[in-house]
Amino acid sequence: MYIAMNRFRVVPGEEETFEAVWRNREGRLKDVPGYVEFHLLKGPKAEDHTLYASHTIWATYEDFVAWTKSEAFRQAHARAGEGKKNIYLGGPQFEGFEVVISEDGNGVRQEPIAPAA
Repeated sequence: MYIAMNRFRVVPGEEETFEAVWRNREGRLKDVPGYVEFHLLKGPKAEDHTLYASHTIWATYEDFVAWTKSEAFRQAHARAGEGKKNIYLGGPQFEGFEVVISEDGNGVRQEPIAPAA
């Protein structure tokens, strides 16, 4: 399993604008091989920004990389920032993580199955 995150620093007072961008964008992930789920996370407020993170879970790292090279990815990001005032402090910061151990709601732990070589 692979988790891909982008952190966004949103200018104070622009939180609703940022959230509306995400609410109103067309989802393109449901038909992508290896896609598991998505979350938009709102974090702490600082003096100069509110922290957000987009969080996607993928079956494998390879599935995530294939998504980033796909036409669906290009379409999903084609209009990023178009016609919008600057609501960000800098660009997004990407972070990617391989899942080492996971635990479900019943407390059952699993180590991910390694992808076939």
